[in-house]
Amino acid sequence: MSANLHTESNASLAELVSGIVHDAQNLLGQQLALFKQEVREDFQKTRDAAVSLVLASALLLLGAILLSLMCVYLLHELAGLPLWGGFAIVGGVLTAGGAVLGFQAREQFRHVHPLPEKTAKGLEENLEWKTKPT
Repeated sequence: MSANLHTESNASLAELVSGIVHDAQNLLGQQLALFKQEVREDFQKTRDAAVSLVLASALLLLGAILLSLMCVYLLHELAGLPLWGGFAIVGGVLTAGGAVLGFQAREQFRHVHPLPEKTAKGLEENLEWKTKPT
């Protein structure tokens, strides 16, 4: 039982290299398409969230203005403070709360990475391989 392990190939070295380059180009194109699709999906999700956030913010702003005015007049009636004193107290509390929330939001944005890192890294590696002379 002898096995002839030597198989003849009709493909030449040039054809093999050409096939490898063609496969690499296909892979690069597929990775680029994947990257575009991921960015497109992330952008759509971000846009939808931003629209909801803007609408919610507008309603919250209107409510906050009305409640702030109510607090000022409540301080004027119950505590006997002049109106300017009530505005100063309510404005100071709101400003301090807004500053705290603003600093927290800034810290959260520092940790946001909108681009898909794995896909971008793979695409970058393939582009480097493609641009290097072989």
